[in-house]
Amino acid sequence: MKKLTLLGNISPQQFLHDYWHKKPLLIRGAFPEFKPLLPRDALFQLAANDEVESRLVTHFNQHWQMQNGPFEKLPSVKKDAWTLLVQGVNLHDDAISALMQQFRFIPDARLDDLMISYATDAGGVGPHFDSYDVFLLQAHGQRRWRISAQKDLSLIEGMPLKILKNFEPEQEFLLEPGDMLYLPPHYAHDGIAIGECMTYSIGFRAPAYQELGEAFLQFMVDSIDLPGRYADPELKLNKRPAEISRAMLAQITFELSKVKFTDEDMTIFLGEYLSEPKINVFFNPPEKPLTFKRFEQLATKRGIALSRRTRMLYRGKHVFINGESFAVGRQDKTTLSTLADQRQLDGEAVRAASIDVIEAMHTWYQDGWLDLQK
Repeated sequence: MKKLTLLGNISPQQFLHDYWHKKPLLIRGAFPEFKPLLPRDALFQLAANDEVESRLVTHFNQHWQMQNGPFEKLPSVKKDAWTLLVQGVNLHDDAISALMQQFRFIPDARLDDLMISYATDAGGVGPHFDSYDVFLLQAHGQRRWRISAQKDLSLIEGMPLKILKNFEPEQEFLLEPGDMLYLPPHYAHDGIAIGECMTYSIGFRAPAYQELGEAFLQFMVDSIDLPGRYADPELKLNKRPAEISRAMLAQITFELSKVKFTDEDMTIFLGEYLSEPKINVFFNPPEKPLTFKRFEQLATKRGIALSRRTRMLYRGKHVFINGESFAVGRQDKTTLSTLADQRQLDGEAVRAASIDVIEAMHTWYQDGWLDLQK
């Protein structure tokens, strides 16, 4: 497998074997001669948008504070010790989205978003840990990272941020533009800006099993089929009227134990769950959508491309897009899996699709989930 500069000239296979979920990796010059893809002012404009998740962290006079956006006004860039965190920037900028696509050696089902952290001198969010893997790419200026494999992850109580109580750094690195640091989950770290800086954090999804369990039970509501109604023709006299009888408990336990789920149920649930856009993600349908006939003509000539906000996955015969799922035949599966993997199709590939798939593509185009290639 090809070695990647962004991994320090090791292959993705070696990275996954030696580092992923295991130990940190410092990559000097992961992106040589890197320049910020989004100017500071453009980032500030995003933070003023109520469709964008943002937070402001300040450490003025040794006092931590955090506010949630949107922000019409931010502290002066000349004032030290504040940080602006803007989530999901890849959803709003093509260049940032293209950068994030370079990390697709990790499956899309795990890839989450790209957050930009802007900080003035001495800015940071305190020593903390993340519950997921993260790549920290220095985009502008310098940031000093101190990291630790410590097992004590207790937090200071009563703080607006999750700050480690007993942080004991074991290693220290000064990152320049283009340098990148990979950290596995639960690895303690603290990043302090040296002058004005911007750091891009490429994060990954690690849903809690409790969260998955609750969502799965809700998903199964639509597929449960339990005919009949509780009845007790052999009811016996009970001297304790408030007591639930053993017979009632046994009968209902027996009936509810008939609720089963299959591998296919789990596949459909997981595909819909993982492809569901976040609650603050909105699509932009075309103002004057093309008719199906005109769309087909142009799509088979120019090709199509998924919106940068669209999440598309597949497994077996099932295809998932933005929380919806459907089963397809072998020929259409080839077309749609290629679209999911490459996030675009040329005109020839669209022509090979069935009329049903092209109609689905037209619906997705009307919803803003994909567009015609230029």
